[in-house]
Amino acid sequence: MRHLTDLDTLKIETADDFEAVNGFLYRLGVTDGLPITPPTPPRIETMLNGRNPDAILTQLPPLRGQATLYKLAMCAVMAGCRAAYFPIILAAIEALAQPEFNRYGIQTTTGNAAPLILLNGPVIEQCNVNAGANALGPGAQSNATIGRAVQLILKNIGGAAPGITDKATLGQPGKYTFCCAENESANPWEPLHVARGYASEQSAVTVIGVSGLVEVVDAHSHTPAGVLLTLTHSMTIAGTLGARHVLGGGEPLVLITPEHAALIAQAYTRRQAQQFLFDAARLELQRLSPETAARIRADRAADGLEPEADIRIADGPEDILLVVVGGAGVKSAYAPTWGGTTRAVTRPIDLS
Repeated sequence: MRHLTDLDTLKIETADDFEAVNGFLYRLGVTDGLPITPPTPPRIETMLNGRNPDAILTQLPPLRGQATLYKLAMCAVMAGCRAAYFPIILAAIEALAQPEFNRYGIQTTTGNAAPLILLNGPVIEQCNVNAGANALGPGAQSNATIGRAVQLILKNIGGAAPGITDKATLGQPGKYTFCCAENESANPWEPLHVARGYASEQSAVTVIGVSGLVEVVDAHSHTPAGVLLTLTHSMTIAGTLGARHVLGGGEPLVLITPEHAALIAQAYTRRQAQQFLFDAARLELQRLSPETAARIRADRAADGLEPEADIRIADGPEDILLVVVGGAGVKSAYAPTWGGTTRAVTRPIDLS
């Protein structure tokens, strides 16, 4: 079993020799392989901004590391975060700590899941979080470093060491950083955090256990139903079969670009779009491999269910997450959630 490096006793007093510091921290196993900002005491104090360094926010699996504010701040510094981003990181870690997210499963699965950090509310503008073109790509300091800080925290405090406790078969780039904001100004519906019960003026973070992205291109449909139908067929992927024999893990995420969202909203509310996708996105059992289909039939028979029923993408329409994000273009995306048992969690961000 891997033993965590004790971040409480790790002291970097000077950063004069950048390469030496990075080499030392790399050998300790506390980096993600990329160069980090040396976590000197002044930088950590700036990140803490008067907060109690010994306060414990939560305990993180799989090695049950104590997430003190000091260690959280150290990881945020190493990721290159500005102090203004620290409240976002605290809220994200609090969300990840909720039982329904199943952070232990996400941290140790052989699957490729990584938490997507999705932001809503005034914090988007205050911290210049990219919600438009290339929102999940490079270019924005906030997106890059907030997502990276969360991953360093899960690795260095939780103990999710690649190949040891983190058993991902392939992994994915989202394990470096995975953060964006919803494009609220281009959203024809209410923002995600409002749909999940928060006021529009409240800054919030939603964490979602995402297994990857599937680009959905539709430049030829000129009706709302046409675009939804393309999304529907793009979501019925046999290889995303998860718990309870539901595709995409049961809480699939659809990242809808503004052009697609505007067209869909001409005829459908958010709830109606969810219902359309739920009703239409079905995978016939015969399209699975014979062995997989036989297993599903046997499990259903044992549970008193219809053995030949189509495979669904969720337990209900409300489980389908719709988020408007991105810039110009007719290229949305489908993001299956982890095939285990995970639920998205939203928490408010305290910017005071």
